[in-house]
Amino acid sequence: MSIRVEAGVIHLEGRCLVEDAEPLLLALQDDAGATVSLAGATRLHMAVVQVLLAARAPLTDVPADLTVARFLLAP
Repeated sequence: MSIRVEAGVIHLEGRCLVEDAEPLLLALQDDAGATVSLAGATRLHMAVVQVLLAARAPLTDVPADLTVARFLLAP
């Protein structure tokens, strides 16, 4: 699994596939105040991106894929 929850931070790591969208949503629902760290993410499936955009969770760190970074972290 590409999602790890630790001390109020949801870490996305490696390739986050479509199968990771639901666990990400559940993690965000379990802890509404959690931040999402993108530091370890190398690929994000669009379903994962949609969950991040819909949840409007605070994002930290920059993912390795700068295209994703520009899309998600744009003001």
